Amino acid sequence: MDDLAKCDVCGNEYWMAFEVRTVSGDVYTFDSFECAIQKLAPRCEHCECRILGHGVEVEGRFFCCAHCARQGASGLGTQIRDTVGALPG
Repeated sequence: MDDLAKCDVCGNEYWMAFEVRTVSGDVYTFDSFECAIQKLAPRCEHCECRILGHGVEVEGRFFCCAHCARQGASGLGTQIRDTVGALPG
């Protein structure tokens, strides 16, 4: 089949491939979310894991969680807390 789309990351040709368009106008073709994440997801500046959720931004630097922001932001992340499921007080 010559009409199969080819993944920009792994090169796999797949009939269920999909395109992602970024706000900057770039267009990528992927055969899986795994390849899309590999290409597009930012890395935490502290632990270098891929940031798949909202993450934490401190003065233009991106972290996967409040802990990494506190560790990697040279004091800039001290006011950040992970609040999901945290008890008040």
